Amino acid sequence: MSADHGTAGGGFTAVVLAAGKGTRMRSDRPKVLHALANRSMLGHVLAAVQEAGAARLAVVVEPGRADVADEVARMAPGASTHPQAERLGTAHAVLAARDALEGEGARERADVLVAFGDTPLITAETYARLRAPLRAGAAVAVLAFEAADPTGYGRVLTENGRVVAIREEKDASEAERAVRLSNAGLMALSGTHALSLLGRIGNDNANREYYLTDAVALAVADGLSVAVVNVSEDEALGVNDRVQLSVAEATIQARLRRAAQLGGATLVAPETVFLSADTVIGRDVTVEPHCVFGPGVVVGDGCVIRAFSHLHDARLMEGADIGPHVRLRGGAVLEAGVHLGNFVEVKNATLRAGAKASHLTYLGDAEVGAGANIGAGTITCNYDGVSKHRTVIGAGAFIGSNSALVAPVTIGDGALVGAGSVITRSVPAEALALARGRQTTREGAARVLRETLKAAKASKDGKRG
Repeated sequence: MSADHGTAGGGFTAVVLAAGKGTRMRSDRPKVLHALANRSMLGHVLAAVQEAGAARLAVVVEPGRADVADEVARMAPGASTHPQAERLGTAHAVLAARDALEGEGARERADVLVAFGDTPLITAETYARLRAPLRAGAAVAVLAFEAADPTGYGRVLTENGRVVAIREEKDASEAERAVRLSNAGLMALSGTHALSLLGRIGNDNANREYYLTDAVALAVADGLSVAVVNVSEDEALGVNDRVQLSVAEATIQARLRRAAQLGGATLVAPETVFLSADTVIGRDVTVEPHCVFGPGVVVGDGCVIRAFSHLHDARLMEGADIGPHVRLRGGAVLEAGVHLGNFVEVKNATLRAGAKASHLTYLGDAEVGAGANIGAGTITCNYDGVSKHRTVIGAGAFIGSNSALVAPVTIGDGALVGAGSVITRSVPAEALALARGRQTTREGAARVLRETLKAAKASKDGKRG
């Protein structure tokens, strides 16, 4: 997290509300842990508020949800978690984190920004814009958007260009419901006024809940300034079901593809390429259609990822050329100039510079030396039913087609393994290894065998007749 703790221009306290059950997701998993681009919605929010400069982070969670607490610890080490036993509205949820607002260090991190764990598309830039009016003297800043259809949203009400209230739809008059300026839910409060405003919010409304939005009317009644920061309706999307989750996924993917392209990568058919939030793609990389990048993938400059390849937890160095139909996973590392052809899988293996496996190969728990050539149909037999074992193939080695290397085994530098071999013992450098049955050829035997089989079949058919 940011170490900038100044009140005027530095860090702030972010309170992220993440205690909702998300019953409309129809899932045993908490809503905020559902993923976009292989990162939880909560993870997206935590990453964005930290990038925006949060010096202190408090996350309000459902009691007993160790999975949510674990995600907080993973994505924001040092953040505090605060259980919300009762659900009595958004203001009540924020005050579940009162210790973070009142505790040691709260004074220098005075401003408070309230975010939602199920609103994952808000960018770090937007969080920074939301806080900016506080520096200009506003007591409260609210995020709002012009809704195409405002039904269901709280309305941001203004008089003579000034914000006077946010009204929930159930409590709004007919005229107020006609307003299209809608509340996105997020709010920033000046540290000078935050606890005073939050503490005075009541529950005199149709749902008998403590609405965070009532801080606006209280600030106005105190003669304080309330600012509105506009955002697009798309960015303000809150995810409540799996349909909205898919809409958010499409938005995240569009952002990631655009960033990759602006960073110097060519995506031949961008709409068919799926990236993870942490995918790193270098310059002059070409990605052909229908490729999937799971978590933990780094692609160096000048690489080519051909169609229908799937990468997860893999690192490709400069000039690697893979695919089509390549799968990399489990810590695969391809050094500069490695070539993998169609239907090659690499798992927990390192291929040194210039190594090649052109087709139909599995390399698991292995190290392949520089310039080695792996023939079609080769597999490393890395699992004995109980434990995994490692195969080491030396620099410049040649493994003939349809070979099985039974680990643990080492093939020395420059060694040659004949096609169709099953290698169970290590092969010294520059040695030739052949491990297959001796071929026997009997002239004319095929015709004799065929005639014998036909006669036997005819006899059997005759008996049945």
